[in-house]
Amino acid sequence: MLVVPHQVHPHKLRRVCAPFLGLAEDCRALIGAVAGSFTMAERSYTIPRFTFLGPRGGGPQQRIGLFALVHGDEPAGASALLQLLEKLVDRPGLATGYDVVCYPVCNPTGYEDDTRCNRAGFDLNREFWRGSVQPEVRILEEELSTQGFDGIIALHADDTSDGLYGYAHGRVLNENLLMPALQASERVLPRNRDRVIDGFRAADGIIGDCFTGVLAPPPAQKPRPFEIIFETPARALFDQQVAATAIALESILAAYRGFIAYAANL
Repeated sequence: MLVVPHQVHPHKLRRVCAPFLGLAEDCRALIGAVAGSFTMAERSYTIPRFTFLGPRGGGPQQRIGLFALVHGDEPAGASALLQLLEKLVDRPGLATGYDVVCYPVCNPTGYEDDTRCNRAGFDLNREFWRGSVQPEVRILEEELSTQGFDGIIALHADDTSDGLYGYAHGRVLNENLLMPALQASERVLPRNRDRVIDGFRAADGIIGDCFTGVLAPPPAQKPRPFEIIFETPARALFDQQVAATAIALESILAAYRGFIAYAANL
């Protein structure tokens, strides 16, 4: 595979991770760790993990995995995770019943190079659960296998879309979580209401189908966690993308808590 020449900016990773580390130092409920590490071109890289332990709710804690920068040129998701964690640190009650597990930089070499793919030239979001040898994918697959997530949200930006949209993987629960998130985020950015988005049939900004190889729970995991891919228009102002994504995340957490409470009363 042809690898496009790149210019390395080693301080970018330090800058994006520093505020997460500072927040973890000041808050005992936020735990910073390394999900895994790897070496590429004689340089060492890590995939960081930050877990906010919310106050106990009435039942088992729900573990929600949030993933950003799977594509290295989509940084708004990482900033939205930081904004969400800052809000949870200030108002921990918003995370009652949740352990919120954040992966702000899933593709460190792509982020360093400002490229969609990793430095080896692979689109990581087509590599999951296909026997990939890419170290980032192997690390994240191990996390997806061992963390026992009840829900997974992947954050992306689409430079071909003029509005917000999301993938619900054809499940009713996913659609019922994504719809209010899109409605809430429309306070910041418009929704993409095209009938075809990213090559798939869509309705009101929701796509039921998806590409193969995207970041997802293990194929054998039962019961299936909810799965949502939230997309902002990459050509929109960066701050608007961050704000819309943070609003969507809060909406999904609130909506899922309602579903859990409803299920408990059945």
